[in-house]
Amino acid sequence: MSIQSKAKRDANRKKAARERTVTATPRSSIEAHAELRDSAGALLGGIARQDGEWVLGLDGKMVGGSDSAATILAMLKRAAAMHERAGGSIVLKFSDALRDAADAEARAKGLSLEEFEAQLERGMRNDAPTTPAQPSPSAH
Repeated sequence: MSIQSKAKRDANRKKAARERTVTATPRSSIEAHAELRDSAGALLGGIARQDGEWVLGLDGKMVGGSDSAATILAMLKRAAAMHERAGGSIVLKFSDALRDAADAEARAKGLSLEEFEAQLERGMRNDAPTTPAQPSPSAH
């Protein structure tokens, strides 16, 4: 066996090994910060922090995200209140980090967190349609 053919085989083995090596892509870190559960313990919704954004999930689906901790927390509290009004018993838990970020954001606007939530609620009510949408007439 020649020295050149051994060198070629070794080079081919190294090349094949490099091609088999899977390069790990860094995953974004997801930190859970809040959960909304019913009385049976089923998860109804939650808040996570992913790549610097607060993300809201409800009924197993990601429904929105925001840089605003106060807004996302208010949205989850609103969902909790809706479940309670519908007769459900719920448990809402959230992290100190989420609460502190929401408080700081509200204070930066000169409001308490409760005032911020009330202001957001009023804004959402003002944006809601006052009458149901009328179906458009269909052309026959």
